[in-house]
Parts: sequence; structure tokens; C-alpha cells
Amino acid sequence: MSNAIIVDLSISADDYLRYYSGQIKQVQAITIDGRSARFPASVLQKVVDHRGVYGRFRIEFTGEGKFKRIERL
Repeated sequence: MSNAIIVDLSISADDYLRYYSGQIKQVQAITIDGRSARFPASVLQKVVDHRGVYGRFRIEFTGEGKFKRIERL
């Protein structure tokens, strides 16, 4: 069984570099249904571009809470 959250992210390239360099290891965001969510910054690697990370994303986790996949919506 997997669990998913949907978040709107707006992270500039400069801010993402702080995640990428290891200065910040977790991202905290509010899901579209109002819950607070925290997840490893490393899950964003597949969706970052030259501007940073912008858009709405579905992030799936296993039943044990391990990252499964991320997709841009």
C-alpha cells in the first residue's frame, strides 16, 4: 500500500542549491489539503530545472514511509 501527498512547490535555484549541497536535508511543505508534510530534499532531484522547483507535485511513499516516486501534475 502506498501513501501520497500533493504539494505546490516554489523553490528558487539558489534555495535548491542549499538542499543539494546538504545544508538542508528536509523540505517542509503544506499539502493541498492543509496538512504539514516533511520529506527528504533528495526526492526533488528528478524535478529540478535551471529555475529551481516550481509546480504541483504528487509524492508517493510506501506504507512504511519510504519514498516511492514523484510526478509533476
